[in-house]
Amino acid sequence: QVHLVEFGGGLVQSGCSLRLSCAASGRPFSDLAMVWFRQASGKEREFVAGISWSGGNTKYAESVKGRFTISRDNAKNTVFLQMNSLKPEDTAVYYCAADQRWPSTIVDGRASYWGQGTQVTVSS
Repeated sequence: QVHLVEFGGGLVQSGCSLRLSCAASGRPFSDLAMVWFRQASGKEREFVAGISWSGGNTKYAESVKGRFTISRDNAKNTVFLQMNSLKPEDTAVYYCAADQRWPSTIVDGRASYWGQGTQVTVSS
């Protein structure tokens, strides 16, 4: 079993930055591919960004390319999502998820393990 806890959400103004963190425990972190999803109120959950086990491969949703960066620190069992130039439409609950499989399963939202989520609110 993998336990995931997200940190770093909050309320910011449009154009500002936030950095989300997700700490993992329960399995060797380097065995896990990691992703961030988000779900806005009344909308479907959507893929944001993903990173492979070693960090050598990343994927991004078109809506966040050039603004968001996913990274990981395997020594600290943590994955990060640096979010710059935030927009009101980025407002959502952000979830990190983990799976041993990469990329299709995890990017498609079928990850085995999910965190509880952290709220990000961007005001205009």
